[in-house]
Amino acid sequence: MPHALPLVPTSSMGAHLTVEQDAGAIIQRSVLPGGVRVLTEHIPGMRSATMGAWVGVGSRDETPEHAGSTHFLEHLLFKGTARRSALDIAEAFDRVGGESNAMTGKEYTCYYARTIDTDLPLAIDLILDMVTSARLDEADFEMERGVILEELAMAEDDPGDVAHERFTEAVLSGHPLGRPIGGTPDIIRSVTRDAVWEHYRQHYTPSGLIVTVAGNVHHETVCALVSDALAQGGWDLTGEIAPSARRDPFAPLDAVLVPEVSVTRDLEQSHVLLGSRGYRATDERRSTLSVFNAILGGGMSSRLFQEIREKRGLTYAVYSFGAPNAETGIWGMYAACNPKAADEVERLLGGELDRMAEGVTAEELEKAKGQIAGTTVLRLEDSYSRMSRLGKSELVFGELWSIGEALDEVRAITADQVVGLAAELASRDRTRVRVGPAA
Repeated sequence: MPHALPLVPTSSMGAHLTVEQDAGAIIQRSVLPGGVRVLTEHIPGMRSATMGAWVGVGSRDETPEHAGSTHFLEHLLFKGTARRSALDIAEAFDRVGGESNAMTGKEYTCYYARTIDTDLPLAIDLILDMVTSARLDEADFEMERGVILEELAMAEDDPGDVAHERFTEAVLSGHPLGRPIGGTPDIIRSVTRDAVWEHYRQHYTPSGLIVTVAGNVHHETVCALVSDALAQGGWDLTGEIAPSARRDPFAPLDAVLVPEVSVTRDLEQSHVLLGSRGYRATDERRSTLSVFNAILGGGMSSRLFQEIREKRGLTYAVYSFGAPNAETGIWGMYAACNPKAADEVERLLGGELDRMAEGVTAEELEKAKGQIAGTTVLRLEDSYSRMSRLGKSELVFGELWSIGEALDEVRAITADQVVGLAAELASRDRTRVRVGPAA
């Protein structure tokens, strides 16, 4: 049976692992000189390939002087390098029908590209050129300042986004994890190009870089391409430097939970969020949480959807969710409704959570497991999802389960485990957030 890839501690130098996965896929991991980690997944029969360059730094890692730098860099790395202009980068991907983009999180940043397999060398060269040799030109910096402000303004115009952002801030008030990933307008207006440059030079290093590639790829070829691209970018890959350590999941959590936040907006709906602290990414109950969320608010047959939308017609959108981080997470329930129904909807959200702590049926349990199995397999049918899974496993978990093992873990969840987790969440102090007209 295919088995998990037990990723070695990040301090292990020169380590190489090869593990067979489902359906003949092969995952390999190597640590290159300089501490660069390379993970590949060869997927038979796939003609695409997706590569990602991961840096284990996110918005939570910014110092006050560098606030906003992480998201700024996501924009600026596409604006040109010593070898390429922004137009050169865009045209190179367009010429081969490829896709490129980036994502900034609270704990990592990833730059990625998806191409047909024969164009993978181009993708690796382009993305790693951006990572190693970004110009961060002053004129580009000022232009992107305006672009980011427009991006933030667009998010602020979306009341659902506002509600979720305020919810995170309230659950983790005073902690860097509670800050908006993109920064605030005041932060973006005040950050300097020199501060962003310092943040770039401090965190974009060989020991902090993880390259993951999935598709019709060969590990040794990828390692050679990565080494060549980083050397051309001027990075020193000669030293026996250990990779950066993973985050400590047991780090002290200095955060305050704010019980209530209201944002008055002239809207047709009230956006209601109710929830609490969740669980860290490596918590052994993460699979139980998935089953719990599937039953409570994970689909059209979930309890929240059936009770609040189907039976009462009080909302169009309603669901539950969890967002894990290294040492903690957030968990909540969301609904958008007529402002006159906001109190009732909030009562129903809390009531369904309390009901989950009283028990779940065998039918609900099996349905949730089937839902998770289907979405898990379908989500991993493309090279981008496989690439992303490699990166997050290396950054966070220290191991990578096969799909079969992940599904076996879900199938083993019992009703008692789900009810116990529900009771724990129901007993925690809650945060309530509302965005909409004044009561």
